[in-house]
Amino acid sequence: MADALTTSEVPRTATASQIPTTTTTGTTTTTGTTTGTTTGTATGTAHGAPARSASADRPGTLTADRPGAVTADPAGTGPASAPPVLPATGNGGEPVRGDVPTAEDRATNFFRVTGAARTSAVSWLGLLLRRTSAVALLAGIWEVLPRIGVVDAVFVPPLSQVLVAWYDLLVSGQLVDHFQASLIRSVSGFGLAILAAVPLGLAIGRYRPVADFLSPVLELFRNTSAVALLPVFILVLGLGEPSKIIFVFYACSWPILLNTVSGVRTVEPLLIKSARSMGLSPLRLFQKVILPASVPTIFTGIRLAGATSILVLLFAEMVGAKAGLGYLVQDSQFSFRIPDMYAGIITISALGLLFNLLLLAVERRFSTWRTTS
Repeated sequence: MADALTTSEVPRTATASQIPTTTTTGTTTTTGTTTGTTTGTATGTAHGAPARSASADRPGTLTADRPGAVTADPAGTGPASAPPVLPATGNGGEPVRGDVPTAEDRATNFFRVTGAARTSAVSWLGLLLRRTSAVALLAGIWEVLPRIGVVDAVFVPPLSQVLVAWYDLLVSGQLVDHFQASLIRSVSGFGLAILAAVPLGLAIGRYRPVADFLSPVLELFRNTSAVALLPVFILVLGLGEPSKIIFVFYACSWPILLNTVSGVRTVEPLLIKSARSMGLSPLRLFQKVILPASVPTIFTGIRLAGATSILVLLFAEMVGAKAGLGYLVQDSQFSFRIPDMYAGIITISALGLLFNLLLLAVERRFSTWRTTS
């Protein structure tokens, strides 16, 4: 057998996928194709013939910065065989593992996280500006119109004077006393309404006999204004705290009751059929399907009742009360302390906003199963 095997001449414009290569070692012959683009003549050696060393200054040889790449050889003197792939190394020369982050990876991740946090902060700031722009515009109008004479500053003082009066009431302790009295009455009546109206609404919405028995009486009373019944509560319960708490309880019960009944009756029938087909008992069906599906509608009624508890309490505190935000507003009006009157009105609005935010947080807690857009 000949000591060396030389391949045939290859045209200079042929691509590597069209060039067959043959390498002989001992008695074994392997035929394959090279990768890349090759020009010139490809020559192989066998039987221990010395191979030509690859150098970066000759065309057609390996490049040090790109392992595995073959450059073109215009003169036709470079090798056409693929070189061995060199492992990637770090700064100290050690091989770099694929599952260990490098310094560049850590830097890239840092800038990615920092950019995401900056974008989130900008989005939150934009949302805050959109939510408060209308309030800021109203405050500016309130401050400017009395000062330029569009409205009488005696009856509608500028907002800055109202805020000064509000601060004086807060420092003197009067505002705290009135706020505490109103809060206790409102929360007491509101809490009693939830405890009574939610179970009753669930029973009416779930069981037809209960609904048939109570519907006539409920329809009669729900169309009667709570304010119209205030003299009745005062005559029966007196001018003390019970009349005000029961008055708030009566007014708050109807939004909660009606929304609870509606929530139970509008549960998706397919959910109930699917749960029954899985063998759920009536109690488990009510606990796992009907009650969770009714929570959003129930909380809608609770939020309406929270606003109602503040509104109707003002009527109760304006009749025979000696403390409370409603009493503060009426007493300030009679005494012609107009800034104090507006300070009480602002405090009432803040109390209603506080109620709404608290109820929204509780609703999100009990409605975690809902998907948010």
